[in-house]
Amino acid sequence: MSSGRIRVLSPKDLGEGERERWRALRAASTAPRNPFMEPEFTDAVGRVRPRARVAVVYEGREPVGFLPHERGRLGRGQALAYGVSDAQGAVLAPGLGLNADELMRAASLSSFAFDNLEAEQGLLVPHAAAEYTAYVIDVEKGYETYESVLRAQSPKFLKTTLAKERRLGRQVGELRFVFDERDPAALRTLMAWKSAQYRRTGRRDRFAQPWITRLVHTLHETRAPECSGTLSVLYAGDKPIAAHFGLRSSTVLACWFPSYDTEFAKYSPGLVLHLRMAEAAAAAGIGLLDLGRGAAEYKDSLKTGEIPVFEGAWTRPGVGAALYWLGREPSRRAHHFVRSRPRLAATAARVLKGAGRLRRS
Repeated sequence: MSSGRIRVLSPKDLGEGERERWRALRAASTAPRNPFMEPEFTDAVGRVRPRARVAVVYEGREPVGFLPHERGRLGRGQALAYGVSDAQGAVLAPGLGLNADELMRAASLSSFAFDNLEAEQGLLVPHAAAEYTAYVIDVEKGYETYESVLRAQSPKFLKTTLAKERRLGRQVGELRFVFDERDPAALRTLMAWKSAQYRRTGRRDRFAQPWITRLVHTLHETRAPECSGTLSVLYAGDKPIAAHFGLRSSTVLACWFPSYDTEFAKYSPGLVLHLRMAEAAAAAGIGLLDLGRGAAEYKDSLKTGEIPVFEGAWTRPGVGAALYWLGREPSRRAHHFVRSRPRLAATAARVLKGAGRLRRS
């Protein structure tokens, strides 16, 4: 499919020259080099999502822009791995004379929905309907500096967590942390914990969707300088206690799926795990851990800063706008209404947990 200077390809049909250009544009961007925005993530999604596409913008024969996306019925489009990916948008050369209407029409889209759009996405931010906060940990100056920040902003939290870590080692078994665990069995254990957590809290189990499970397994095997699947595991003795699967580039660790064995909840193993991840990331030259969008008590305790992300959609006037509105906007507005009211959000969380208990009974 093509329209003038824009071609729409399957991820597998991108040439190596196009991939190298994509990586060069990301390297030159002012945005953190989030691995979700790299061609390797798009490749992985393309293997499990047959509707994955990339709109490639050319100046002559030179590729100057990329929009990874998925195209559904009647041209309804969405960001790649919508609802799962934690960084979305187009990868464009600076100063490119392009507008969203031209790009979307060339991709035959009637709408394009996003829920974790990067703040630097000038082409699409004007179409956002809501702004949210993603929480980050800055370890650019090393782990010791990060600990000193925590001592200043959350002294009780850090002291308590480190004490629990020592007690866990004494009472359960000698602690061992593996930043990049390659054992598939450890990944299966994490997925089982996470599925149980989703059910326990009354939320949709992402790993009940086969494409997400396949995607995570594919990414666990992905090894590229700017997009590597990274499974981190905290062991007590030989027993896994807490684990996290995410993606890392040379400068960013994108946190994605953390969970732990609830038998050891009193030791706060998830918090201990995140401290060790921050330490290992800093030692590996990674400067930023992106904890993602969505408020959580553990994020408030660990964070050093915040960055904005956006949700919304570009829509074509007429049928495209109507289809998007009917399909997404009512539920998006309802979620935003609840999340922006802490007391209501707390009530909603209690209701979800109650529903989770009923499902298990």
